[in-house]
Amino acid sequence: MLRENLERNFGFILHDVARLLRTTYDRRVRDLGLTRSQWWVLTHLFRKDGITQSELAETLELEKPSLGRLLDRLETKGWVRRAVDTKDRRAKLVFLTDTAQAPMQVMREVAAGVREDALLGLSAADQDRFVDALLTIKSNLMGQVNGASKGNGQSGC
Repeated sequence: MLRENLERNFGFILHDVARLLRTTYDRRVRDLGLTRSQWWVLTHLFRKDGITQSELAETLELEKPSLGRLLDRLETKGWVRRAVDTKDRRAKLVFLTDTAQAPMQVMREVAAGVREDALLGLSAADQDRFVDALLTIKSNLMGQVNGASKGNGQSGC
């Protein structure tokens, strides 16, 4: 068995960094009274408002009933609304409401602060290279997820 230095394994590091980002963000938005799942839904709607409920469930990797319950709670708070898709009456579109705008502003400001703190000590050029590298990695993996894999299918994260 190959014994690599897991302290330098980018898969482990990336996982740890993502976990620390979420935990830090959770702590900083606690006063908004949102669960991680709820703020994650709101963030994705901020990114792509008016997405179908099915697309949102797929993006968030949630089962449709679980997302439905989350949306029910966010609808009760008045932060999201659902509407029938005029192109497909079976589909529901999900939108942020005007009531969600102020909390979303707070969430975006907190997110910017977390990113700023995380990137402390990196020059602007290093930050750009870092993001470019992540985008390349994402693109490489998206190609594999979408069936364009040239590898052997073995995972070595």
